[in-house]
Amino acid sequence: MRIELDFPAVLAQWPLLLHGLYWTVGLTAVATVLGMALGIAFAWARASGPAALRWVVGGYVELVRNTPFIVQLFFVFFGLPAAGVKLSPETASVIAMVVNLSAYATEIVRAGVEATPRGQIEAAQSLALGRVQIFTRVVLPPALANVWPAMVSQIIIVMLGSAVCGQISTPELGYAANLIQSRNFRAFEAYIVATLLYLALAIALRRLLYWAGPRFLFGR
Repeated sequence: MRIELDFPAVLAQWPLLLHGLYWTVGLTAVATVLGMALGIAFAWARASGPAALRWVVGGYVELVRNTPFIVQLFFVFFGLPAAGVKLSPETASVIAMVVNLSAYATEIVRAGVEATPRGQIEAAQSLALGRVQIFTRVVLPPALANVWPAMVSQIIIVMLGSAVCGQISTPELGYAANLIQSRNFRAFEAYIVATLLYLALAIALRRLLYWAGPRFLFGR
């Protein structure tokens, strides 16, 4: 049986692919910034916060890390309207990705925070630095440096997971590939192109984060 591939039929739909890339990159960028910010705040809460706050954040982390992302996405998009909160597919996707990344980022950052030598913290206390100053200036930068490879990997996982958001009609790359194959019935070619684009995005994102982290987050 001879299989004839027709990649031009897929590549002719490049505006759809470009639009999908735009949404995938945008969703990932927003989720990365907000998810990491929440993850850092929650890591501080778990490491140094009051007991009640540690318990609440711990429950949140366990809930998110032990449920599938698609269930979280469907809960935000289909479940919240039952409580009177109606969201667009794009907004629901961002919220679900932020929630997912923040839970994993919490544990990743906490591991780095708890690895900080006690003597380093005591030295900062001897200089009369406040708790916030100690965390942001003394503890957090080396903690991020130590766990940055794990954080980068998790961000890429979340980016790849954004393909699930097409299930609620968010126009990301996976949704674009599915739409293209429904129009020309070239599913094999459409998903090969989508796979290569996701691969390129993942490699580019990894290199960007490895470049940006030491320069903007935790120094050289």
